[in-house]
Amino acid sequence: MGLFKRNPFGHILFLKKWLIRIFGGITHRRYRGFNELQIEGSEIIRNLPDANVLFISNHQTYFADVVAMFHVFNASLKGREDNIKNVLYLWNPKLNIYYVAAKETMQAGILPRILAYAGAITVERTWRAKGVDVKEKKEVNPNDTENIKVALKDGWVITFPQGTTKSFKPVRKGTAHIIKEHRPIVVPIVIDGFRRSFDKKGLRMKKKGILQSFIIKEPLDIDYDNDTIDEIVEKVEYAIEQHPSFLKVIPCEEREEQEKLNKLRRWEY
Repeated sequence: MGLFKRNPFGHILFLKKWLIRIFGGITHRRYRGFNELQIEGSEIIRNLPDANVLFISNHQTYFADVVAMFHVFNASLKGREDNIKNVLYLWNPKLNIYYVAAKETMQAGILPRILAYAGAITVERTWRAKGVDVKEKKEVNPNDTENIKVALKDGWVITFPQGTTKSFKPVRKGTAHIIKEHRPIVVPIVIDGFRRSFDKKGLRMKKKGILQSFIIKEPLDIDYDNDTIDEIVEKVEYAIEQHPSFLKVIPCEEREEQEKLNKLRRWEY
């Protein structure tokens, strides 16, 4: 690799590699040590092509979810079987991994701006601003969708189709349009335990000894020509276990207990 070789977004790959190494080393014990990351499906990662792969996932924190994915993807590619033992898997990380993030989030401070260099595709949210839903949606910035297209052509893209860390919010149709237009391999991921482990931003540890789960599912079966946008949205909701029907199978006692915990944590947000 040339010292000043860049990716399609102008990021110097040498710097990106060292950012991933450094932050990966700093965060490793958050998933293996202070807490334990239980992984399923790492063999699916190893069987994927090098580009045009879209990962869809539910979302629990701003940054801890993405960081975990960088760990799991690179560990899986280096032969780890459902574990992230020995952080040396990050010495030569996969550099064409990108993640979709809100522009306002990635510009809120020096640390988010540094993390953005590791692979953020920043987009302007049309339905939300400064943490509040807006009444009048803004027009989609065509540069945002073009950047996702470029990233898919170059490698793997992680997106959180609900566009929020709140559970069971509707999947945004923009993700379905991207799937239908660019025809990527769509790999669902379901995570849990991150909301209990970290603060909302995913930068500060909130509790130790939490079992975090990270389940990688088989790629979705999508008929790119005939599936409608609404049908793709529904497939995504079921795949990441965020379809409203899942609420019916969660015991009332568990939902009530979770709501009590959420009230106790509200001051931290």
